[in-house]
Amino acid sequence: MPSLTVSRTIDAPVEKVFDVSTDVHIWADVVPAIQRVEVLTDGPVGLGTRFRETRTMFGRDATETMEFIEFERPNRYVLGAQSHGCRYRSIFTLTPDGGGTKLEMVFEGTPLTFGAKVMSVVMRPFMKKMGDMCAADLDAIKAHVES
Repeated sequence: MPSLTVSRTIDAPVEKVFDVSTDVHIWADVVPAIQRVEVLTDGPVGLGTRFRETRTMFGRDATETMEFIEFERPNRYVLGAQSHGCRYRSIFTLTPDGGGTKLEMVFEGTPLTFGAKVMSVVMRPFMKKMGDMCAADLDAIKAHVES
C-alpha cells in the first residue's frame, strides 16, 4: 500500500499546534469525521497512550484502537494501529514556518497477511480519497487552532 502525505501551515506556534493535535480528548469536537474517542490508558497523553477512535470513512463508521508509539513534544508524534491484517502508522511532523507551523502527516499502511496484500491492490484507487480525508482532518485542526 503506498504512503500518502498531506500538510498544512497553521498560524500558531509549534507548541500550540502540537498540544491541540495530540489532545485526543477534543478530537471528536474538532474533527467532523471523528464520532468519538475513548481513551484506554490513564494519565496525560503521551508515549504509550492508547485510545479507540470511531470515525466515518467511506460513508461508514469505523473503529480502530491506536497508540502513540512516538511522542517527541513539540516536533513529532506517531500513531500506530494494527487492523484487518495491516499495520498502520500516521507520522506527524511539526516545523516552524515563518510565524506559524507546518503540520505534515504521512500515512503508511503495511499489509501483513495475504488477504491484506490483495486488498492493498484493490484499495489503491481509493488513496486519493484517503488523502482528501487526511487533508480534511488537518484543515479542521488548522481551523480550531486559528480560531
